[in-house]
Amino acid sequence: MVKQDSLLTKIAFLGISFVLTSAYAINGALPQMTEALHISSTEAQVLATTPSITVTVFVLLSSFIAAKLGDKNTIILGVTLVGLAGIVPMFTDSYAIILVSRTVLGAGLGIFNSLAVSMIAVMYNGKTRAAMLGYRAAAEQVGQAVLTLLAGLLLAFGWRATFLVYLIAFPILFLFIKRVPDTSEMTPLQSSKSEKTTVEKITRISPLVLVFTLFAAFLVIDYMAIQLSFPFMATELKGEGYNTSPILSAMLIAATVGGVTYGWFVATFGRFTLQIGLVLMAVSNFLVAFSHGNFIMLIAGVLLIGFPLQLISPFIFNQLPKLGPVARQSLITSIILIGFNVGVFVEPMFVATFASLIGHGGGSAAASAYATIPYLGLVLLIIAIVTVITSRKQEK
Repeated sequence: MVKQDSLLTKIAFLGISFVLTSAYAINGALPQMTEALHISSTEAQVLATTPSITVTVFVLLSSFIAAKLGDKNTIILGVTLVGLAGIVPMFTDSYAIILVSRTVLGAGLGIFNSLAVSMIAVMYNGKTRAAMLGYRAAAEQVGQAVLTLLAGLLLAFGWRATFLVYLIAFPILFLFIKRVPDTSEMTPLQSSKSEKTTVEKITRISPLVLVFTLFAAFLVIDYMAIQLSFPFMATELKGEGYNTSPILSAMLIAATVGGVTYGWFVATFGRFTLQIGLVLMAVSNFLVAFSHGNFIMLIAGVLLIGFPLQLISPFIFNQLPKLGPVARQSLITSIILIGFNVGVFVEPMFVATFASLIGHGGGSAAASAYATIPYLGLVLLIIAIVTVITSRKQEK
């Protein structure tokens, strides 16, 4: 019997998070796909964000699927779909077929998305849980960074070749099958007395779950506004042939540092980890928005954005055991993940609509982002101030 606290089990389990954000690995190819498929920049961005809407649907359905198949088989099904659907665009020029394949890809990701988080919240406690949540977030960023870099290298052989990166799902699946037992074989870790007492007092889901869900959606809208728009910003400055994948990979590596150091930040700064993350995200927004053709300043803003997001997202998930009973943790996690994924899906429409409202509509994707991003940064600063005031009142 394999224990869930063994190092090999943790590594194999975290491996599934390596592909959780793989939908965005092909973002560097979007400008080339726009030209090759004769579609608009918004339609190209939809190919990157469409998986998020089916992720949302299947995050809700995953608990029912897991009830029938079991946690391990559900994850196996999801990773298999990611590998198979991911490579479909290699074989077609049809925008409709590619869109369908991206939809199925999102379904695969959604099937095991909540399990990748909720199982950590149930199996681990205290510092171990905080560390695992941080490592899980880091695994997502490492995966996206590696796959984005690999997709960028493959881009030299044409945009279709970038979709080869989804073949990585199969060795990860093999490792998961070999090393991770079904949850029925795992021995739950005992919580500390103080934490167990607190959790036992919780009998219903807190309304704060909805607040965190909306917060998660906004954070991802801000993050994706920079990540998705950067290839278009860069090609405006450097020309149509400029390959942004190495910079996007570097951005994700910086984000990985945020996930890895999350446990240290919580131990050092406690609840102020949230405000530190919000302020750093706002700084990133302002660097991008006011770069005014300064490519170095633009890159600095892009490289920064992922680091604070990976301080905030584990912080959110680490609060969930306090917001509902243990038996409802999977549902609570699913609700929060819906916020993250809805934010990804609506980002292109949100940016275009907001830019139009403030008098910058009808322009390029880069122009809309430049106009919108500073306002998003201002909202981040307001949230930071409000949460500081609120937390001080709760302490009195």
